[in-house]
Amino acid sequence: MSERQNFESQIRKGILEYCILSVLGNERAYASDIIKKLKEAKLIVVEGTLYPLLTRMKNAELLTYEWEESNSGPPRKYYFLTAKGGEFQKELHQYWQELVESVALITQKQ
Repeated sequence: MSERQNFESQIRKGILEYCILSVLGNERAYASDIIKKLKEAKLIVVEGTLYPLLTRMKNAELLTYEWEESNSGPPRKYYFLTAKGGEFQKELHQYWQELVESVALITQKQ
């Protein structure tokens, strides 16, 4: 893996949790819906990456899920934020804004 690929991979991993919390901050979602939204934003994620992260976030009480019957197959697991997850998402949003401003100050061309 090249230095650039490694850098990009580390950045993506670092912000993935924030992005998932942000997706779920707007509405509850099925895992494939989360993947679709991340892919639309060019944050390519596969199920093998997403499910362990969702489990870790559930164990940290940032999100939870409920089963819902489906008209076209087996019941689906819909994820949504807990109150703790909503507060954490707000904290990460504030930190992200500060980080973006700091990086812009350093990297802007004069």
